[in-house]
Amino acid sequence: MSKKRKGKSKKNGISNFTNTILSILKKDRNQAFNYKQIAAKLGVNDASSRNQIIKTLAKLAAKEEIIQVDRGKFKAVINTEYHTGILDMSAKGSGYVISDDFEDDVFIASNNINKALHGDEVEFYAYKRRRRGKLEGEITNIIKRAKSEYVGVIQMQNNKNFAFVVPDSNKMYKDIFVPINKTNKAEDGDKVLVKLEDWPEKADSPYGKVVQVLGKPGDHNTEIHAILAEYGLPHEFPHEVEAFANTIDTSIKEEEIKNRRDMRKDLTFTIDPKDAKDFDDALSFEVLDNGLYEIGIHIADVSHYLQEGTILDDEAYERATSVYLVDRVVPMLPEVLSNNACSLRPHEEKYTFSAVFQINDKAEIKNQWFGRTVTYSDARYAYEEAQAVIENNTNVTLSAIETSQINTQIPQEVALTGKPYNTTPELAKAILTLDRLAKIMRRKRMKDGAISFDKVEVKFNLDEDNNPAGVFFKTSKDANKLIEEFMLLANRKVSEFIGKQSPKKTFVYRVHDEPDESKLASLQNVVSRFGYKLNFKDRKSTTASLNNLLQEVNGKKEQNLVDTLTIRSMSKAEYTTHNIGHYGLAFDYYSHFTSPIRRYPDVMAHRLLQHYLDGGKSANEEDYEEKCNHSSNMENLATKAERDSIKYMQIRFMEDHKDQEFVGVISGVTDWGIYVEIISNKCEGMVSVRDMKDDHYAFDQDLYAMVGRNNGLIYQLGDEVIVKVKNTDLVKKHLDFNLVRKLES
Repeated sequence: MSKKRKGKSKKNGISNFTNTILSILKKDRNQAFNYKQIAAKLGVNDASSRNQIIKTLAKLAAKEEIIQVDRGKFKAVINTEYHTGILDMSAKGSGYVISDDFEDDVFIASNNINKALHGDEVEFYAYKRRRRGKLEGEITNIIKRAKSEYVGVIQMQNNKNFAFVVPDSNKMYKDIFVPINKTNKAEDGDKVLVKLEDWPEKADSPYGKVVQVLGKPGDHNTEIHAILAEYGLPHEFPHEVEAFANTIDTSIKEEEIKNRRDMRKDLTFTIDPKDAKDFDDALSFEVLDNGLYEIGIHIADVSHYLQEGTILDDEAYERATSVYLVDRVVPMLPEVLSNNACSLRPHEEKYTFSAVFQINDKAEIKNQWFGRTVTYSDARYAYEEAQAVIENNTNVTLSAIETSQINTQIPQEVALTGKPYNTTPELAKAILTLDRLAKIMRRKRMKDGAISFDKVEVKFNLDEDNNPAGVFFKTSKDANKLIEEFMLLANRKVSEFIGKQSPKKTFVYRVHDEPDESKLASLQNVVSRFGYKLNFKDRKSTTASLNNLLQEVNGKKEQNLVDTLTIRSMSKAEYTTHNIGHYGLAFDYYSHFTSPIRRYPDVMAHRLLQHYLDGGKSANEEDYEEKCNHSSNMENLATKAERDSIKYMQIRFMEDHKDQEFVGVISGVTDWGIYVEIISNKCEGMVSVRDMKDDHYAFDQDLYAMVGRNNGLIYQLGDEVIVKVKNTDLVKKHLDFNLVRKLES
């Protein structure tokens, strides 16, 4: 054994002792090493190698590249400035570090990644500008791993006592080595969740163990559970949490009603999606003797049942949000709360937390009240039903309203909450008045600089086996916007009520920073190819031109692309205790208060509001900032899982349409191919440049196009093309197209 080792060290060992030893000392630059420790790290133990190490150390010390800090112990002399950032891996094994110290991302070649993984917080140093004018760097230390668990397919090695897990993510550039005794009875080809345990110095791959066998690749439930597992999201509640939730007394108590404002006699109703299972907000409406409208925004009082310090609250905090996948909801709270006790179902009394406003005909707030209430929902509307009430009464003059003037008939084809019924004149009048006030509030928001994002949502009609039978697009109409405006009103006024108090009080804000100028410039560069112009002179002109852009593209082939790019040019909204306002909504104060069933920050807002209404002192800011960071992170993971589930379902849908030609719009161009989004169903796939065989095509970065060398044919962002499905990969969630032809504009 020693003879083999000696030969390996001498023949195939360290080819460049100088750079290798320097790398070891720089990596652990705060620690001193002697020649024996360096030899151990290099995996050599022969006399020749040890002598070479000693000589190299002496040469490096003479050059003052290292320093002897103790007898025979050396440390690197550090002349390099080190930085920290987050690693963003590419599918090719290289990556970029995103750091606050640099305006541009720093390129990291694959040989300088040094075992860092996608999303890791890393330490690095940067070289001079090289490749294409970009900064390059080398990762010197991993500060914090982004994750330790990966989803992949296990490959058992025949007649060997180990296996490898091939990760699904193309950003994980190494397979994971799993000893046979840590495979958790997985069979060859199973999709599994593997946990990283170690990455030995000399090992090419990290070591791990299988913690969960998810099932066979391509199976629907396997793939959905794999999406959740990839982001560390659960798909069911622990038994003890369910058991605890089922012991909660959810009955309405007379003694508790006495501690609340009783609003059970106020006309109250909900408006929600037709397939909603939980209703966490309701509106009440009353015309006061002074002519003002008293409008209540009533939110399920989740904090009444969700007590701090319980395992139920711990679980809700860890989840932080419900996750909405294409075929299911993974709720933040168990069903006994989310669908029952905290759901404002029709003809049931519920504990609520309310924001009640007295508003005049100009949608001006004359009085406000916040506190705990008890309410009774008189009716439940689907959005389509409320929309029918609005559309059937577009010419009704509400200032001199007569009951006979209101069309209270909901068409049978849109009566979705049960048997067809006639809405009452009182309910119809409430909906019509609220719609009128909402439109006034919305116009004011737009005038103040709010940005109108009405992005089309892709939805699927699923059969009983969760197969996608069809695709449809969800758009926002007046009924949706009615609810949106009053929820925005409650969120804004609650945060304003606390934010303006003196002395300052800790609260959970939903903030949205101003967009980055470089991202806006990139957006301008793209949309100009469609003939649109933007004006970024100041905030007012920026928001006006963005709104104008979003309005101009409405209904056009490039709408989804431009909507998506515009959203990406914006900063990311997040939770924090440090209020900077909400740019996109043009609010100086904003919080999330209206969805505590599905968002933990809303629960925190309820608790803090009640605490301050009771005269409590300011809560610990540091504690709540940590909770805000966690909530923002979990929201980000949930969003990624939701996008992956849509992509997965789109690919399943396209599997059944492989022989069909589709019209698509080029949504992206890279040096490896073009991305095409099908207009009729928003499915996006890639045409590889290798499959464009009629010519040799090259990526023109300035034109943002693929250009044929001989025929001069240009495939540019926004061009319409005909494509057919080449390949559908449910495991990798990848869709490949063959290009049929370009459509003439």
